[in-house]
Amino acid sequence: MYRVFFALAAWLCLSLTAHAVVLPDFTALVERQGAAVVNISAVTQRPVAARHPLDLDERDPMFDLFRRLMPRPPKAPEPQVEPDDESLGSGFIISADGYILTNAHVVADAEEILVRLADKREYRAEIIGADTRSDVALLRIDATGLPVVRLGDPSRLKVGEWVLAIGSPFGFEQSVTAGIVSAKDRSLPDENFVPFIQTDVAINPGNSGGPLFNLKGEVVGINSQIYSRTGGFMGLSFSIPIDVAMDMQQQLRQHGRVQRGRIGVAIQEVTLDLAASFGLNSANGALVSAIEPGSPAALAGVQRGDVIVRFDGRSVNRSNELPRIVASVRPGSQASMMVYRNGAPREMTITLGEWRDPHAPRPRVAVGVDNGSSRLGLVLKEPDRKSRGELGLVVDRADGMAARAEIVPGDRVLSLIVGGKQTELDSVATFNRLLEGLREGQRVSVLVQRGELASFVSLKVGK
Repeated sequence: MYRVFFALAAWLCLSLTAHAVVLPDFTALVERQGAAVVNISAVTQRPVAARHPLDLDERDPMFDLFRRLMPRPPKAPEPQVEPDDESLGSGFIISADGYILTNAHVVADAEEILVRLADKREYRAEIIGADTRSDVALLRIDATGLPVVRLGDPSRLKVGEWVLAIGSPFGFEQSVTAGIVSAKDRSLPDENFVPFIQTDVAINPGNSGGPLFNLKGEVVGINSQIYSRTGGFMGLSFSIPIDVAMDMQQQLRQHGRVQRGRIGVAIQEVTLDLAASFGLNSANGALVSAIEPGSPAALAGVQRGDVIVRFDGRSVNRSNELPRIVASVRPGSQASMMVYRNGAPREMTITLGEWRDPHAPRPRVAVGVDNGSSRLGLVLKEPDRKSRGELGLVVDRADGMAARAEIVPGDRVLSLIVGGKQTELDSVATFNRLLEGLREGQRVSVLVQRGELASFVSLKVGK
């Protein structure tokens, strides 16, 4: 019995020792690369609240009483400002002559930026440029012979790989945290242009703008955001891939701003149901649901219902990849594009415009299950005489699946897509005739317009 016990104990010790051997040792990495990581303090100016002669704040409950009893001063005092130096962040040196990368939000609206090196030297920095959409900023300090980081290739990162962050959380300089890569090419709401690296590395306020290292000691990302319901770290951190950041800094250094291509389309994800109704073999690509008049896409002949599967030689597997690919192509240049139209591939060439509006609305995407009043849950009517020049049919009632797909009375149904063929709806008779030839359970799509926006909606044919 004792022999079995000692054998198991020995095996457990050997197993734990084996596992301990494979855990990474970050000490050499920190010693080599820590000197190139800096602390950034951004000083902004804020207005000082005007004070009443009795030195009461206007929010004080007694202020209103004294306001009635005391006369106002004849002339309002000049607005004053006071420093607010609570904006702290991190950064890292990318060239020995003083260029530093950080996040744009770290230095936003800063009147003065102070950079402190690992050896405690301090410099005032100037902003060469900042791009709020990618959250990348390029700074420069008046110094030479500085330590610099080594840059890596984010495309070689693997999910599950160890990574390390160095920064100044809450102002504590040269703090080190480690974790693994949780996911790659992560899209965040309203962030179409950055394929974020997701990690479980502990990131807190003050880490923003600091480097994310791989085990080779190479920078693979800039720590930018966390997902949190409390304001603190919850295990979800997001970093900007360093190749994206370096492209941004190159443009900031040359032009002072970032130029992005645009083609002027609204897109939506290709679901399996949409792919089936469009006659596609897979759910890859970006489905064009709207085209801006006079845009590069309109001039190139792109049509609603086209599915973009390749742009500038790069495959578009998911719809969120298209904005990144298009944005990476310089405005004014030509790019090849492959689309699927009516179930068949089509090659075209497009000349890109320049992207400018970061707040352009996106079309709604909706799908559902049908058990409605008609075979699609839609009752349509022809437009009245005043609006007869407008395309499509007006939704009079939406039940069942159509209602769950968020189609509402007053929307316009412009076309019906069956088996990859898109038919414009010019009359209720045309709509009813198309429905007669459909089998129960078949997937089709309708192009629905509300105001200026339009989107394709997948529906299943009922009895």
